[in-house]
Amino acid sequence: MNEEAPERVRTRAAGLWSHVCGWEDLLVPLDVAPGQMTLVMGEGWTRRWSVTWRSGGGEVSCAVRDLAQMPLVDGGPTRWFSWRRGQRHRPGLQFLVSTGRHHGAESLEEARVLLALDFAGDLIDVVSQPLKLRFQTGQRHREHTPDFLAVTRSGTWLIDVRPRKLVRSEDLESFAATAEVALVCGWRYMVAAEWRTHVLTALDAFSAQRRQLGDPLSLRSALLVSAGQGLSFGELVDTTPFPPVARAQLLHLLWHRRLGADLGGPFGDASLVVSPGGPGR
Repeated sequence: MNEEAPERVRTRAAGLWSHVCGWEDLLVPLDVAPGQMTLVMGEGWTRRWSVTWRSGGGEVSCAVRDLAQMPLVDGGPTRWFSWRRGQRHRPGLQFLVSTGRHHGAESLEEARVLLALDFAGDLIDVVSQPLKLRFQTGQRHREHTPDFLAVTRSGTWLIDVRPRKLVRSEDLESFAATAEVALVCGWRYMVAAEWRTHVLTALDAFSAQRRQLGDPLSLRSALLVSAGQGLSFGELVDTTPFPPVARAQLLHLLWHRRLGADLGGPFGDASLVVSPGGPGR
């Protein structure tokens, strides 16, 4: 088994490794450039476009050119979540290990984005529906509220969530305007429109053990050592005298990125598990 491990490592080294990927790597990018065609920009557009957000129980507004200097993370959602009979989306609260708090999501798609940020976003804080952008098109003035503002250790993200099959030309217009605002502020922008195949099932499995977990049987150190041998998830579990408990500990290590697995394929007992210094680096 150990003689075959180097070959497995070589053939799978180019995968989407969970311990080194960024949250944006888990998505298929959406091109918003077609939406730029109808935007009215030109000289002084950063003074004409405006942004509104909530702070101290009231609303505050400023021109786009001044937005980067404003403490948006200290505010709350510009619109509140509602629950009613017959609604087609499912709002709720998603607990994030990174912040230790619950954060609002207006749909299951938004909840999945929060989960991805919690896992691979190097997250500091996140605000749901952080601001309302008022921008100008060739036809009229329009407003758009992005879904999340995420502050991470590598920068700030402005994020919209819309399944690709539901994206219309008007949505692309809003996304393109938001992308321009993010660029002015020195932020990054992403539309969460489509997940890479197999990513969500793996994140769902890892997240089952993302919260604080004790290790009374001291299995983690042994699993970390054994992971350097090029073993699969199932093989690693079987190296311990307590396989059922080892499964939970191994998922915990995968969620906290102390070990890695290839998210580019189906996750299961046959999935190769690697150490941070292994083929995913």
